Amino acid sequence: MTDLRVAVCDDHPLFREGVARTLTELGFDIVAEGGSRDDAIEIAQRHQPDILLMDISMPGGGLGAIGPILAERPDQNIVMLTVSETSDDIRQALQDGAKGYVLKGIGSGSLAEILRSVAAGEGYVAPALSAKLLAEPPASANEDSLSVAMRDLTIREREVLGLAAEGLSNKAIAIELDLHEKTVKHHMTRIFAKLNVTNRTAAAIAWNEAAREISGRTLSS
Repeated sequence: MTDLRVAVCDDHPLFREGVARTLTELGFDIVAEGGSRDDAIEIAQRHQPDILLMDISMPGGGLGAIGPILAERPDQNIVMLTVSETSDDIRQALQDGAKGYVLKGIGSGSLAEILRSVAAGEGYVAPALSAKLLAEPPASANEDSLSVAMRDLTIREREVLGLAAEGLSNKAIAIELDLHEKTVKHHMTRIFAKLNVTNRTAAAIAWNEAAREISGRTLSS
């Protein structure tokens, strides 16, 4: 893969400069740095990086930058690099359109691998955080809209999503359902569109929330 153009936004200069320097040494092209929500929005518009690496806790709030950025550049890859392990922060970042959620304790080699995978079209959430999200219901789930979205899925799409929620890769799902891997990818794309999510983790969360809702109604009936 050719050098990826990356922008880094964090309000701690030493940390930001350290990340930028490390990524440069690993072959990435650092096109801009910033320290606030407004900086992130301006950088995305002016420099159009392949990946915008952004903290949550900075002036204006990193989460608040996702919507405005994607409204202007829907294809912008955004990866949150933060210390926050709060389920609400993770869920909001993914639902708003971030492609990755990474904790600041990660090693440089792992971060580089994640950025390259995101640039290639994959999503990423730290495994421990994914498990946490799937185990915890949101503070206020919109059950009605979730039920409607799930009803829009075809039987095959539900089968694919159910296996994805169990952690199976597209290749493993294809083997399980006797499909071509490209067919599974097509199903996942349609599932994302119908559920209004941008990655597998958010789709799996929606699937598990729907399962909880169905279970709750069954128990109460």
